[in-house]
Amino acid sequence: MTELMTRSEQLEQNTWDLTTIFASDEAFEEAFTTLSSYLGKEKEFQGQLGSSSEVLLNALLLDSEIDEMLGKVYVYAHLKHDEDTTNAKYTAFEQRAATLASQFSSAWSFMLPELMTIDEVKLAEFIKENNGLERFRFDLEKINKRRPHVLGEKEELILAQAQEALSASSNTFSMFNNADLTFENVLDKDGNSLPLSHGNYITYLESEDRVLRENAYKAVYTEYGKFNNTLSQTLAGKVKSSVFSSKVRNYNSARHQALSNNDIPETVYETLINTINDNLPLLHRYTALRKELLELDEMHMYDMYTPLIEDVEFKVSYDEAKDWMLKSLEPMSKEYTDVVREGLMNRWVDVYENKGKRSGAYSSGTFGTNPFILMNWTDSVNNTFTLTHEFGHSVHSYFSRANQPSNMSDYSIFVAEVASTCNEALLADYMYKNLDDEKKKLYLLNYQLDGFRGTVFRQTMFAEFEYLIHSIVEKNEPLTADRLNTEYAALNKKYYGDAVITDDYIQYEWSRIPHFYYNYYVFQYATGYSAAYALSKQILDEGTPAVNRYINQFLKAGSSDYPIEVLKKAGVDMTSSEPIKNACLVFEERLDEFERLIKAMKG
Repeated sequence: MTELMTRSEQLEQNTWDLTTIFASDEAFEEAFTTLSSYLGKEKEFQGQLGSSSEVLLNALLLDSEIDEMLGKVYVYAHLKHDEDTTNAKYTAFEQRAATLASQFSSAWSFMLPELMTIDEVKLAEFIKENNGLERFRFDLEKINKRRPHVLGEKEELILAQAQEALSASSNTFSMFNNADLTFENVLDKDGNSLPLSHGNYITYLESEDRVLRENAYKAVYTEYGKFNNTLSQTLAGKVKSSVFSSKVRNYNSARHQALSNNDIPETVYETLINTINDNLPLLHRYTALRKELLELDEMHMYDMYTPLIEDVEFKVSYDEAKDWMLKSLEPMSKEYTDVVREGLMNRWVDVYENKGKRSGAYSSGTFGTNPFILMNWTDSVNNTFTLTHEFGHSVHSYFSRANQPSNMSDYSIFVAEVASTCNEALLADYMYKNLDDEKKKLYLLNYQLDGFRGTVFRQTMFAEFEYLIHSIVEKNEPLTADRLNTEYAALNKKYYGDAVITDDYIQYEWSRIPHFYYNYYVFQYATGYSAAYALSKQILDEGTPAVNRYINQFLKAGSSDYPIEVLKKAGVDMTSSEPIKNACLVFEERLDEFERLIKAMKG
């Protein structure tokens, strides 16, 4: 195996250019010192927000100024750290930036409860008499909606101070899962002993070696099973913390609170689960086909990840991937692809792996900077999709930051995966139409089917489980290990159907899913995916009108309106079942085409 290069051995053109944030580490230190001097400035506004429209405006402007400065300081620190996580200097940079952010959060914690003490009529008068407050009108509108759920200043301070204690279950699970849990080596079909870790577990499940798949699967869930009672209590603790918060803040439920914080109607959650349940026969059809093609008498969950198309050499170099991506995004207009080209030419992307570099991929940046994309490139079609995915995030951020003031330049987590997944849908469509190798076409279809299964069906199953366990606690019933195991196994059986054996191991899967500690987060993967496929279809079918809606009403909108309304303006209503039904229709079409090609290939 070729030894990984060090950071200093990376070619400059393959690394991101952080001098666009700060010219040097010394410039970062100067900005850090300047920003630190702003601690305490908030005191001149504490207790005075309702005294006049001018005081309120100056407080909001100062808060925004600090956020902009803090964004640059933190992004620079975390990107430098991620270049080489073994570099102690940049580890300290990131820790210092995080500490400073926490200090500002605490210092300004008075603001929300104090704004709540200002009468709504008085706030409206302030906005009317002071044009400068127009920029913050929507922010204040959202704050007004939260009035029934915000407590007094003393109570808010108590809750803020209690967050560390209330987060103990999540922190315990994170430490256990990432630091303490280890797995025994596993054997492959040739008797080789291979190391097993969180990082290579899915890689083993994707292997053509069924012995390795089975051994890895059993080893992982045997280990989690040993801590079944303990992990049931860490998860129960997190759920109880969420339920406690919702009761204290006068919400109907933990789900009500979580979705209200992102301005999402609960009907969106219910519609997703109901619509996907109606379409589970499609997933059952896929699992039955998988069992048939793998020629298995019994199919287990460890057989759900291995590719159905064998012996496909589908390598894509970074230069080839850029070409595929740019051509696939041409339907999005020159305005869109010019931004992508700018990112490729001006070193937004940190391309290749080096020693100590953070694993995975992401898009980062903040108001006042260009986006930054972390990759750990391997010559694969998967990485081609990842690059295109991250550019979706980056172009979304680029447009929203360029067209909105800083306080509205970010966008809700509910829509965060839409632009990235829309890019992937366009790439898949273009690649399929332009590949001339039937096996590669089948591989691509298999990739899409598995992506849909993992993102829409699987994440909806997680969402249904999450709602179920919160409901158990809200009904004052005990959330025991046995209850968690039984409920999870039943859901897994319902979703994957009779073609898959529900063995004793899969009941423990809930205990290794960190997203269950994120409080009603996972459903957004499925809704975002559905919205993205609906929008990509409009772009391909309608052309310019759909593209204009997408760019002008969605990508440039930031958080200038509620996320549901932003998507409606772009052409997708997530309060209805239509986008989810249409996404399932796309899955069915891909499944039909996959079956057609397989039959044609087998003659």
